[in-house]
Amino acid sequence: MPGPYNLYFSLDGRKAILILDSRLSGSAYSGPHQVYFYDRRSWRLLKALRIPWPGADHLDFSADGRFALLSTEYSGYVVKIDVVKMAIVDAMFVGGLPIDVRLAPDGRLFYVANQGLGGVSVIDPRAMRQVAFLATGRGAHGLAVSRDARRLYVTNRLAGTLSVVDFARRRVVATWQIGGSPDMIAVTPDGRQLWISNRYSGTVSVVNARSGRVIATIRTGGRPHGLAFFPEPGRLSLGHNGIYR
Repeated sequence: MPGPYNLYFSLDGRKAILILDSRLSGSAYSGPHQVYFYDRRSWRLLKALRIPWPGADHLDFSADGRFALLSTEYSGYVVKIDVVKMAIVDAMFVGGLPIDVRLAPDGRLFYVANQGLGGVSVIDPRAMRQVAFLATGRGAHGLAVSRDARRLYVTNRLAGTLSVVDFARRRVVATWQIGGSPDMIAVTPDGRQLWISNRYSGTVSVVNARSGRVIATIRTGGRPHGLAFFPEPGRLSLGHNGIYR
């Protein structure tokens, strides 16, 4: 299939969920059908789900895996999808350019990075309403949870910074200047380092997760986007950029 962008696996291990890059034109797969459900073992297509808002992008699952929250980058909506029924059950408008999505460690709220608004929307998935917005920096893009589950790391791609959100206080407690154009984040198994792709700089930054100090800059060339640090702790692979739960 042309244009695959993100790949996820349902928590029960039965489905693979492909997010299609809707920017493709002239493809048989372009258009409103942006989320494809497959049988994980046979790769038989189960359903092509129509998303009525362009830019289906990133998602994360509820604690029980029954639903997922999907961002739509080009239209400013977040979409609640029933993973069992493979159907949209709700949606809400947050504006801007919503990108990465993470479930809070307590399973009650979702955090959605918004590149257009320069911060993170905190979403109550039951009521489908925004309960808070945390300003982090220009181009808020990638999210990662610390190993102790106390902090959320947020890359601010246009500002060249990395913000730290305290989950308990629901506030930004630090913003570090790390340079480059930080995009996606991988946390090392011991939680001490963050490996961050620099989308427009052709590098990967290795950052101290406690102080924000840049330990190393690795030249890759090109436009590095997603990255994974393997192996990762966890029982289940959710796909995306090497996320386990």
